[in-house]
Amino acid sequence: MAAKSKNTKKKASSNVLYIGMDLGTSRSAVVASSGKRDWVHSYVGWPRDFVARKHLGKDVLFGEEALANRLSVHLSRPLEQGVIRDGTVRDEDAVRELVHYLIEAAAPGDSTEVYAAVGVPAEALRVNKMAIRDAVKEYADRLMVVSEPFAIAYGIGVLNNALVIDIGAGTMDFCIMHGTMPTEDDQRTLTVAGDYIDRHLLDVLSEKYPNARFSEPLIRQAKEQGAFVGSGKNRVKVKVPVDGVTTELDIAPEMQRVCASIVPVMTEAMMDLISEYEPDFQDEVKQNIYLAGGGSQIHGLDKALVDALKDYGTLNVNVIDDPLYAGAEGALALAQDMPDEYWEDM
Repeated sequence: MAAKSKNTKKKASSNVLYIGMDLGTSRSAVVASSGKRDWVHSYVGWPRDFVARKHLGKDVLFGEEALANRLSVHLSRPLEQGVIRDGTVRDEDAVRELVHYLIEAAAPGDSTEVYAAVGVPAEALRVNKMAIRDAVKEYADRLMVVSEPFAIAYGIGVLNNALVIDIGAGTMDFCIMHGTMPTEDDQRTLTVAGDYIDRHLLDVLSEKYPNARFSEPLIRQAKEQGAFVGSGKNRVKVKVPVDGVTTELDIAPEMQRVCASIVPVMTEAMMDLISEYEPDFQDEVKQNIYLAGGGSQIHGLDKALVDALKDYGTLNVNVIDDPLYAGAEGALALAQDMPDEYWEDM
């Protein structure tokens, strides 16, 4: 897709392609008003040298392909703890490449005007908005950057007296909704999220099995397939080299313990936000708590939160149906509804 030519005059709506994008630490997704949707793991890789370029046959790789060829590429996972990692040129380039990849997946065509609403971790919205704007400006005519939990809330129609918790890889973002667009005071960001669980689990397993070799991708895959709290699963199996011999290990106890370690941090942030809310509506908020993002799929997490907060009254914690596309779908809904004055011309 070629870079967009700029035309500040608003065109007829039939010529506009609305795009909702969820730019995440682990996965990024796009949904378009044309009905097209796609997602990719948030990895970008460039061949290390001319041999790697000849072997790979590409100038840039994305997602699982980049990760699978990580020994042959300079690999970037550019969003770390919700912000562009280190602010380096390579990571800013990786964000730009990811945006290009996702917008191209929406197939806008050369003659279509593109309105892109981009959902990002709340911390990235505060710190990296200009860098994200620069990444999008070549490929869109108008831009709106919003926090991921707000996009999710908008997409599922939870606009008043509700709390949305988006558990991503780099950050866990909280957004309390009160019938208007949320402000910074309505949101919280924690770095205790998916990557934290991965690092903690890797440390625990490396200590228990000092002769085993665990890779970060293997740990992440095991978490995504077997994460749980409570007593929901009896076994979580992984195959790893132990003294060079492929061995199957049951890591269920370690998985349960590490996943459960995020519950106290979550409940503290939840009650901090709710306690600052208008007193007459706090009980209603407690009945409208929604878990989103990849971390919402930790088996038993919703029940664990209810149990941990039982002294504060009865809570109703809901897990949304589509954690992969909810942010992009919400961003698309925002893009299609948003009045003119909220858009930035690119």
